[in-house]
Amino acid sequence: MTKRVHFTKMHGAGNDYIYVNTLLYNIAEPAEAARRWSAPHTGIGSDGLVLIGASPVPEADFSMHIYNADGSEAMMCGNASRCIGKYLYEKGMTAKTEIRLLTLSGIRLLKLEVKGKQVVSVTVDMGEPVLTDDRFFIPTGSLPAGTFVSMGNPHYVVFTDEVDAIAKDGPALECHPAFPQRCNIEYASVQADGTIRMRVWERGSGITMACGTGACATAVAAVLQKAGNRRNTIVMDGGSLDIVWDEKDNHIYMTGPATFVYEGDIDL
Repeated sequence: MTKRVHFTKMHGAGNDYIYVNTLLYNIAEPAEAARRWSAPHTGIGSDGLVLIGASPVPEADFSMHIYNADGSEAMMCGNASRCIGKYLYEKGMTAKTEIRLLTLSGIRLLKLEVKGKQVVSVTVDMGEPVLTDDRFFIPTGSLPAGTFVSMGNPHYVVFTDEVDAIAKDGPALECHPAFPQRCNIEYASVQADGTIRMRVWERGSGITMACGTGACATAVAAVLQKAGNRRNTIVMDGGSLDIVWDEKDNHIYMTGPATFVYEGDIDL
């Protein structure tokens, strides 16, 4: 007998995922579901599948598991984290405006800005950036000049006037030998108004409208390359995120919107 699953389509700055409450539905093969449901013509169409669940540890309120459109499991997603904050609050699953979310990269604190009964923005404590991690990055001279930053998942940020070239260069760079587990690739450029224009090639998904961890990595790279300060607005295809790299605790704080698109039911 075919099982029907209720889903919610949401996006953060255009980075769109399918969200399922696993307190209600058991997704036994999430990688296969992510591939099938993310397909743009034969499925729902998305950058991947996000499973919201109970936390197995008392230090967190809820858990998140995220699967890219190709079925690979991601360790962290900033845009999905913000969407989960809105989902949990507006669907009445919590009354908290500070939510501790367990991810494969650790626990992330979500601070919700609420007006009336709606979440208008979410700030995520993304933790400290990591600049050297041989699980993800083996330095090599064959890469274009850039900065490696791990935000729980690996990113390589290249500052260039040709940000649109990411569509051409992204596939090869994602799978470059320097990145044992593949890598998210960002091309970025500082604009006349001081904002940073960034485009992203996400491992497992390709070109996406936005990437929260990628925006954080780009802000870090901008500081290290003296192309930006500790507070930056990162402008992506789907919208903008405000990123602060706090000097006091060395944490990255990401603030931005989360949006419901639609809901429906699909065969498991």
